Amino acid sequence: MLLDLIRYYAPALGFLMFAVGVNSSEKEFLEAFKRPAAIFAGYVGQFVVKPILGYIFGIISVTVFGLPTSIGAGIMLVSCVSGAQLSNYATFLTDPPLAPLSIVMTSLSTATAVVVTPLLSLLLIGKRLPVDVKGMVSSILQIVVAPIVGGLLLNRFFPRFSNAIRPFLPPLSVLVTACCVGAPLAINMESVMSPFGVTILSLIIAFHLSAFVAGYILTGFTFRKAHDVKALQRTLSFETGMQSSLLALALANRFFQDPLVSVPPAISTVIMSLMGFSLVMLWAKKKE
Repeated sequence: MLLDLIRYYAPALGFLMFAVGVNSSEKEFLEAFKRPAAIFAGYVGQFVVKPILGYIFGIISVTVFGLPTSIGAGIMLVSCVSGAQLSNYATFLTDPPLAPLSIVMTSLSTATAVVVTPLLSLLLIGKRLPVDVKGMVSSILQIVVAPIVGGLLLNRFFPRFSNAIRPFLPPLSVLVTACCVGAPLAINMESVMSPFGVTILSLIIAFHLSAFVAGYILTGFTFRKAHDVKALQRTLSFETGMQSSLLALALANRFFQDPLVSVPPAISTVIMSLMGFSLVMLWAKKKE
């Protein structure tokens, strides 16, 4: 079942990235690389702020709520993985000009996750997690790079066709996004309804909420003089609060014998998406 989810989840994310590419230009991506400080801040949010929060909530789950150690390990594992491609689309919906910057941030964290994720897992959990380097690089190319490049090329060399399909992309993207959120919930309903489900759900919500808030506040403090500070705050909030929980779920199922380790990533896959796109609706409404 997990393999089926991954098989369809990747093309779905690829479609969302294609929609971003069709609605973007090469110039916007070049402009993104002119903001190294923002890119670095996104990286710190992903691999410093988020793991610290994951460690704190993992410890709380065991020491305060008395949950099994494997549950704490699962929460920490979620905090060790790279950014989620859905954060790119969330940024595109709220602040389209910053979507390329978000894509660069996520791609950088994903590319380096082959080294950083095992190291963080070893540091926080105490268990080395081997990662399929070739598989992860292939995933980046298929899910992020190829669809975006395809959309950019289509926009560049076939503008009439791009203009023709552009009106259909938003409703299709909404449908695909709903599937990306709903499929993990349906598949992992047993985990959510487990004896520890409500407590774990509360901890995962608190973890993601803290990450979203930390990304927003720290960015506002660091880039308070930037001309687009509010848009930057929203972008880095998405980058910090949304991560590749599906990757954490795959790692938990593959490298941990205790099935309880996979429960937090399974719940996180849903919560991260729901909270992220709830913020999209909230911020989009405020902008209007």
